[in-house]
Amino acid sequence: MQAKLLRTDRLRVDTTVVPANVSSPTDSSLLGKAVRRIAATGKRIQAAGGAVGTRLRDRSRAAGKRAHAIASKLRSRVALGRDEAKAAVLSCTGELAELADTAAREAQRLLVNAKRAVRRAKAKAAELAARGEHDAAAGRRRGRLVRAVNDLAKLLDATRQIVAQTRLRIAGHTPDGATRRVSLHDGDARPIAKGCLGKPVEFGYKAQVVDNGDGIVLDHTVEQGNPPDAPQLAPAVKRVTTRAGRTPGTVTADRGYGEAAVDRELADLGVKNVVIPRKGKPSQARRAQEHRPAFRRTIKWRTGSEGRITLKRGYGWDRIRIDTTEGARIWTGRGVLAHNLVKISALAA
Repeated sequence: MQAKLLRTDRLRVDTTVVPANVSSPTDSSLLGKAVRRIAATGKRIQAAGGAVGTRLRDRSRAAGKRAHAIASKLRSRVALGRDEAKAAVLSCTGELAELADTAAREAQRLLVNAKRAVRRAKAKAAELAARGEHDAAAGRRRGRLVRAVNDLAKLLDATRQIVAQTRLRIAGHTPDGATRRVSLHDGDARPIAKGCLGKPVEFGYKAQVVDNGDGIVLDHTVEQGNPPDAPQLAPAVKRVTTRAGRTPGTVTADRGYGEAAVDRELADLGVKNVVIPRKGKPSQARRAQEHRPAFRRTIKWRTGSEGRITLKRGYGWDRIRIDTTEGARIWTGRGVLAHNLVKISALAA
């Protein structure tokens, strides 16, 4: 600020999807992974000394057969006919859901017994500590057991949710995107439809980026799901004003922000020029305003959105490597910091 490198006279705002660390999820792929991970986590628990007498059947091979059957039906849908192939896929998916549900119920019994083993291990450690003794090997084994038990508890919750949404889809209903589970390890990632031709639906988090003419990101937020754009704009401009100590003269954004209420909120904050195309069919006066040369020049400048493009290309916004919404905010924040340091260094040189 003291070097006068940070300009806030013009701001451009855009939203983008920051993909979570998941591959394109389908119900069948998630169910297959759940069955395999339940078996693997159960083995970890028993290897650490928990619930060794509880039987947990490994259904990974059966899940793999159902998954291969689904892939086979999809490949042969031309020969079978689309309706027949769809019915066959739904049938195989239903069998996979039953398999995952059975595996989860069995694993729940193992989890209950493993928790008892954890309590016994902790009680034994407390007794040793009271006598002034310490068993390092038992402590390491107890740590492995606790981690495996916690992992299994989270995995079973995720599996039940995926089984429920699969059954809902088989029944002919579309699961609500705001609550749909798309990952076993990242429970906050959501499907987000942005209308792009290449990727009509992406899986992750929605981020808003505010940058200036030099491409320096002045504000960014990351939210779960697909919240509406318009209510996010005025708070972002207010945060920029607070940090910079002055109100931006021009704010521009795409049509997703185009509401009269947004224009009023920005005017109340002291923004002189609000350049946002209005949603829906504009009135004749509004159409004339949007066709003014100054309005159109600012709109063309906005489409560059250098901050958003650069962040995705070179600063980690192409894929989030930390799970949960809070993890996504940490990951994107470090990308913004690195990006801004490079930009400011170039301006100061």
